[in-house]
Amino acid sequence: MNNPITLLIPEKTDVEFDQVVTAWTNKGGQIRRLGKYWIKDESLNQQPIAIYGNQTFSLVLAQIYNVALVSPDDTLIAALDKSWTKRDIKLKTIEQVLDTDFPVFIKPVIPKLFLAGIFQTRTDFQQVINGLQQEEQLILSSIIAPIQAEARCFVMDGIIRDVALYEGDADLKEARHFLSSFIDKFKDQLPNVVVVDVAYNEGLGWFVLEFNACWGAGLNNCDAESVIDCIIRATEPVL
Repeated sequence: MNNPITLLIPEKTDVEFDQVVTAWTNKGGQIRRLGKYWIKDESLNQQPIAIYGNQTFSLVLAQIYNVALVSPDDTLIAALDKSWTKRDIKLKTIEQVLDTDFPVFIKPVIPKLFLAGIFQTRTDFQQVINGLQQEEQLILSSIIAPIQAEARCFVMDGIIRDVALYEGDADLKEARHFLSSFIDKFKDQLPNVVVVDVAYNEGLGWFVLEFNACWGAGLNNCDAESVIDCIIRATEPVL
């Protein structure tokens, strides 16, 4: 690697981070573990960087070092045909949520605005959105139960780099086949690097659960060597 990219990660890491570190250093890349990451290190201006960490860590660093983080359109799932999602999904603002929508799974379009989950009543939901603007967008999803398995898939340039179960048990070959069909159809609507999570219900089969950004998604049993390029490619220079 002629001009090795320095991967910026949090100072406090875990087993999965260590797997990413090993995968990147094995490819000749460099690693910088950052504690006070909000303080700019001028030496990093002189070298190409990539970022891997939680949302706050990553977004702050992207702004400080003037890079762009590649992220999926979180609203895409609401536009998918039910054959891919196996459930009704709507895009609404807080003020558009009706009593008749419940019980329902709700997540904010802006990640971490509140903790996503199943809300049985409007009263339950109101407790987590107090103080938020009524115009904030939400993704409402009908509830599928039970979910027997969940799997994570890292994709780069329309090619599956790895798929692994992280909850439950189901046929991973079937999951890969479902994912291949989905990616072939929607690769033009997905970023060049993306994480696609899918889930399995015995009566419905595999379905798309959600999309995640490679710069912040955990490995969830995926092989670090197989997906490290997805993580690195999720940071782009701002021209």
